[in-house]
Amino acid sequence: MKKQTTGIHHITAIVGHPQENVDFYAGVLGLRLVKKTINFDDPGTYHLYFGNEGGKPGSIITFFPWANAYNGQIGDGQVGVTTYAVPVGAMEFWKERLTKFEIEYTLNERFGETFLQFDDPHGLHLEIVEREQGELNPWTFGGVTKDVAIKGFGGAVLFSARPEETASTLVDVMGLELVGTEGNYTRFKASGDIGNIIDLKMITGVRGTMGVGTVHHLAWRAKDDQEHMEWQEYAMDHGQHVTEIKDRNYFNAIYFRESGEILFEIATDLPGFAHDESYETMGSQLMLPTQYEHLRDRLEMSLIPIQVRPID
Repeated sequence: MKKQTTGIHHITAIVGHPQENVDFYAGVLGLRLVKKTINFDDPGTYHLYFGNEGGKPGSIITFFPWANAYNGQIGDGQVGVTTYAVPVGAMEFWKERLTKFEIEYTLNERFGETFLQFDDPHGLHLEIVEREQGELNPWTFGGVTKDVAIKGFGGAVLFSARPEETASTLVDVMGLELVGTEGNYTRFKASGDIGNIIDLKMITGVRGTMGVGTVHHLAWRAKDDQEHMEWQEYAMDHGQHVTEIKDRNYFNAIYFRESGEILFEIATDLPGFAHDESYETMGSQLMLPTQYEHLRDRLEMSLIPIQVRPID
């Protein structure tokens, strides 16, 4: 039986100074910092999660901030552009907001849609598109109100080292629907209402290198642990070299690098981000997994202090 993901669960990237990261994604883009924790594989580094008010799958962008680290190169084998969806009619607000914060942007057309394209302070390529689909985000911060707030991901633009093979993985493994081709891009669609549109660049360019300003991986959605185990077996049966299941506290994860060299993850929707903090207080405290709790004092001393603050 063919499996189908509903779309993107989260996207994880590498950035620079953590306060610059918070100021941009919370202060400028108006997202909620829903979880402040550490990289489970590198506990001396933050792992910061931003999303809509509830931190729902399809809205979460996560970061490993490495202050003073080397820059990466966006290119083949990576997510090239992260796309955010806003309500229809919100584009003028976002153009004015980026201008207010002296963030350069361009407008481009793709598949009949207008994209507002810009970079974050560390070089990640972002774009905003108006979409009808997806519920409004009631989180308000720094002048971003729910009628214009980012709802979550519109999707992503993938840069593949082998575009035809990545296209096959999107359809045959992840279960996305082929929509069509326009210019150098082929569009695919998942069944969900957010994080569901993937535009795959069908020509190759420079090879991507990991570092500040690049996406580390893209995670797809699995609704629960049972489906997650089914995905692990299904992906392996379709020729992917899949990792064991890893407990990330807020979801379980498996990973594989598809043939175009993009690192894919499949992550469970559950348990979510409010199981170790209340819904109201999510993101306000440094949360540690059990295996690192005994190192709390040391970690709190070594991690760079950050705060969510209006930057108007």
